[in-house]
Amino acid sequence: MALADQRRYQLIVVGVSAGGLEALKHLLGALPANFPLPIVIVQHLRPDSGSTLAPCLQNSCTIPLKEAEEGERPLPGMIYLAPANYHLLVERDGTLALTVDPPVRYARPSIDVLFDSASDALGRALIGVILTGANDDGSAGLQRIRAGGGTTIVQDPADAEVPQMPLNALQAGGIDYVLQLARIPEVLCTLATTGGRQ
Repeated sequence: MALADQRRYQLIVVGVSAGGLEALKHLLGALPANFPLPIVIVQHLRPDSGSTLAPCLQNSCTIPLKEAEEGERPLPGMIYLAPANYHLLVERDGTLALTVDPPVRYARPSIDVLFDSASDALGRALIGVILTGANDDGSAGLQRIRAGGGTTIVQDPADAEVPQMPLNALQAGGIDYVLQLARIPEVLCTLATTGGRQ
């Protein structure tokens, strides 16, 4: 049975770039420890960034958080980060995959690569979120999530540390919610627990 057939939402994917550290600290820190869905995040990183992001974010949230590993299956109540210099994908069987395929518009990890693959795997069971950033990575991926029946959320550009990525996502269209960062955890909790649109 395909993952998307089992229940309304099964996974949240988040894309973030410039200004992302503080945005992720706020978003993840506001989610309860018993949050019921797995969250997979692409934060644009320099290839030589190392593995410092996960421990830095873990200090701000109660949900267990780690770098994604090849072949693992996202578990409810866990957060997975794309490692520096790897694309992170969701395979059709729901497991995670890492690749060193060429950067997409200068980015590896690429938000669009994660969003496209997750949409193919999960369809309407997916929630996609774009936060602060300085380019258009994730805009096409959010459109694909929306076209596949998933739900899309964009941080209000006026609220973003760097507004260009949310602005580009809005201009591309297909957005269900435009929210200030402070409201995104509340909406994610509602969607995760009720499975419905607000």
